[in-house]
Amino acid sequence: MKQNDKILCILDERQKRDIRNQNKALNEFRQHFQQPETRREFDLSDPQALKKDTPARLADSDPRCTVSGLQKFMGEDLNQENRCKFQKEQTREWLLQQQKDWKNALADKKFADDLHDKHRLELDQKAMDLERAQEETKRAICVATKDFNQAQAAELKEKRKLEYKQELEDNVAEISNLLKGDLLSENPQQAVSSFGGGRVVSDRWKGMSQDQLKEIRNIQMQQVLEKMRLEEEEHQRNAEWDRQRIQAARAELLFDRHQQRQNRDLRRALDNFNAQLSQEQKSRNTYINEEVYTNFPSGQYYTQFNTTAR
Repeated sequence: MKQNDKILCILDERQKRDIRNQNKALNEFRQHFQQPETRREFDLSDPQALKKDTPARLADSDPRCTVSGLQKFMGEDLNQENRCKFQKEQTREWLLQQQKDWKNALADKKFADDLHDKHRLELDQKAMDLERAQEETKRAICVATKDFNQAQAAELKEKRKLEYKQELEDNVAEISNLLKGDLLSENPQQAVSSFGGGRVVSDRWKGMSQDQLKEIRNIQMQQVLEKMRLEEEEHQRNAEWDRQRIQAARAELLFDRHQQRQNRDLRRALDNFNAQLSQEQKSRNTYINEEVYTNFPSGQYYTQFNTTAR
């Protein structure tokens, strides 16, 4: 879920950045190529028209000097050569300025496309780094779990070995004590008694009674059963521990597989989304180049100015 949130945040940030760049490019285009001064009817609504207006008469070549005013006659246009030269120079300047503006617009568009590709590559690299870090973390967790399980198994094995060794030593000590004890050696000091009843005399003692032997056997049988019960409980605990460890390992393996499938699906979805974005960008560029930037002014458009009295 954290990884999905990070990827969604990255995609949202990319979308917002693309929209912001498009709006910025649109505003720049309007500022450079759609100024009010470039409109055909701007002279009709120019707020500075009165300041720009010329006096009633400037020279004999003033176009406002009509025939009825007898201020200008045919063939007396003294500024014709300078006017034609100025018009040609003005037309050339206009063409050069348009070419310069067109090159600047293409350069800005290329820079914006390169910046968008750079940001997209950076976001893809960040996503790959996150995925690589997650895989390394999972691998480290698996290694630590394996080492812990191995240490636990070694500790359990060593504990069982020590317990078995201690049990052997206890059994040997017990057998030695029984062999060397007063019971089997029939030490007469155990039977000699000058006080109290129930005591036996050494020269009359012939061993223990059947009831005493039966009681000892019963106690020994109870000890054997108790020992078997304890061993069975220990065996059941070990079996339960092994079963839980196997289930935990199996659950970890299933979780890893499920996580890998999710990562593959997420990566596939991200690739499809990037491919869709790339296709939309190509379609938009094709539309702009083939549909929007097709109406270029021809030479006839510029030759229609300053040809009449109006």
